[in-house]
Amino acid sequence: MGDNVTYHRYNLKQSPSCGYRRNLFSKRSTLNSMLTRTPGAVIAPTTRLAEVNSTAQLIDLWLHGKTRQSQRAYRGDINCFLAFVETKPLPQVTLNDVQAFADALASQGYSAATQNRRLSSLKSLLSFGHRVGYLPFNVGASLDTPPVKNTLAERILTELEVMTMIALEPCERNKLLLRFLYASGARVSETSSLRWRDFKPVEDRGQVALYGKGGKTRYVALPASLWKELTKFRGDAEQDDPVFRSRKFAGAIQPNQVRRIIEIAGERAGIEGKVSPHWFRHSHASHALDRGAPVQLVQATLGHASVATTSRYLHARPSDSSALYLPF
Repeated sequence: MGDNVTYHRYNLKQSPSCGYRRNLFSKRSTLNSMLTRTPGAVIAPTTRLAEVNSTAQLIDLWLHGKTRQSQRAYRGDINCFLAFVETKPLPQVTLNDVQAFADALASQGYSAATQNRRLSSLKSLLSFGHRVGYLPFNVGASLDTPPVKNTLAERILTELEVMTMIALEPCERNKLLLRFLYASGARVSETSSLRWRDFKPVEDRGQVALYGKGGKTRYVALPASLWKELTKFRGDAEQDDPVFRSRKFAGAIQPNQVRRIIEIAGERAGIEGKVSPHWFRHSHASHALDRGAPVQLVQATLGHASVATTSRYLHARPSDSSALYLPF
């Protein structure tokens, strides 16, 4: 313990092939080095969770580990606020600035949902910045976000609407895509990234591994009829080939292409509103619960972290209410 200690560190160095590679190096140094300890030396405790020297660096730390789609959405919300306060540094932002931003969103006619999302993103960043020691105060803690109307019931298709969309789809790939989205309850990002290695047979049915939010993998059983169609559709495709190929670009279909396919299918079926892939996910949950599926099973299938999230579908389309007992 009395000798100088050799410390080994990993230096993440960018590589053109895989993004980053670990370059192992070691260094023997003196007391002045931040990596050296000598007999009797006292290491001062850190005063901050992270070294942050700019707002851009803070945002990068805040977004670390989030999906590309989430990062893009969060950056858009924060950039909107930064444009509003113009050249004012984030550590100098006050509650007055945050409330003025909230008022501006409301006066410019943004929906309650958009206001809520942008303010929630801002509050999260300010809280994170205060927690790591970059911001002197969490000025967003005192800001209330506007209430948002629960429109979940408006985004649940009927069983007839789903079946009509599938039946009227002329493209074989798109028809199978619609069926898969509805049967699995998968998110659009999970579906577009699927490879054939993610599927495996289970008796006369199939099973798919979905890699979802938070880096969690869940396994969803597929009906025998859908499994048969998938097997036929695969043909001689390799294990690492994308399940749903793009016809415009090499490789897998992109999430925005899936959204457009669903939107057109909704229009073709005469459904009001801009139908999105998430409507199929909502419909899967609602229809399964209506048909007696246990709420915990639906929770596991959709990958919800909390059963309370899944239970929203019970309230969105209740099968019973006191209104049915009134003398009409």
